[in-house]
Amino acid sequence: MALREIASSSSPELHVLAVDDSFVDRKVIERLLKISACKVTTVESGTRALQYLGLDGDNGSSGLKDLKVNLIVTDYSMPGLTGYELLKKIKESSEFREIPVVIMSSENIQPRIEQCMIEGAEDFLLKPVKLADVKRLKEIIMRGGEADEGKAKKLSPKRILQNDIDSSPSSSSTSSSSSSHDVSSLDDDIPSSKRIKLESRVNYD
Repeated sequence: MALREIASSSSPELHVLAVDDSFVDRKVIERLLKISACKVTTVESGTRALQYLGLDGDNGSSGLKDLKVNLIVTDYSMPGLTGYELLKKIKESSEFREIPVVIMSSENIQPRIEQCMIEGAEDFLLKPVKLADVKRLKEIIMRGGEADEGKAKKLSPKRILQNDIDSSPSSSSTSSSSSSHDVSSLDDDIPSSKRIKLESRVNYD
């Protein structure tokens, strides 16, 4: 089974559960999170994630559910249980609903993004995930650890993402000449939500 727990010399650590059926993508997100001094557990499917959390209604978690998870990052498109379905199951759980869930996808499909946000996703990252995205992930973890997070959640990435998507006509007209319909060469420092905005502009031009 592709269940790996990455230990670090420092403690205590922020613990991220990363879910992706792609081995390469799992290694990428694992590496970026380790660079940011996070403890990372990777699993290859939504079903394995449920087992890890003890939400599968079986004994397959092997006591791993006792480990605290600060953030769950999951791919959207996976065989079997999709990232969207995993998100819904986590948010339906009284024990884990407060854990922030971030969705990743290589496809910039606006209805899909909005649907995930409505179901309680904290953010939606466009692959490939960048170092700038990991910084935002750490901010989400830290915000989730605050005592008054109930108030902080009102200023959620859902609103931030929507602001990124809603570009004014004047800004879109000025950007059309420089975009040249090539979003794959965007700088690594640009977070995913910003790339989503730029891709949206290109598609609309």
